Amino acid sequence: MGRIADLCGEVAAAADEGPDGLVLPPEAWGRLRRDWSDEDIEDAMAFVRDSLLQSELVEAADSLNARLLEVLGHFGDPAAYARAQTGLAALDLDTLSHVARRVSRLEEILEVFREGAGPDRRGFDAFQRRLMDEGIEDEMHDPESDDNE
Repeated sequence: MGRIADLCGEVAAAADEGPDGLVLPPEAWGRLRRDWSDEDIEDAMAFVRDSLLQSELVEAADSLNARLLEVLGHFGDPAAYARAQTGLAALDLDTLSHVARRVSRLEEILEVFREGAGPDRRGFDAFQRRLMDEGIEDEMHDPESDDNE
């Protein structure tokens, strides 16, 4: 496993971003071919590309989720929640609870990848408590309610 990790490290250090993704310069290919097959080098390129994409995905998801926590946290306020209940909010309560369900799950996943503290969840947690008090939270945790999403 150590040799493969070394290859991936060498590929990551030598690769450049091209118009179609990562590109390994010809001199790097030549140097790596002394110890590795083209298939191994291509596998390492794919692994490095996937690792970079995963990092970008986590960063984008973390940023988006932090913003959604903030937006949904607004509905933790009693007056804003009451507007959503009566249909006076820009989104209906069913849509808000659906988004909250997905944001909550994404938050659980992102905790594994975050290097620092997560976003402020106080408003979002208050919103989830309000949903639970209304009985909507039970639907949020019902696996069958996610089937049609």
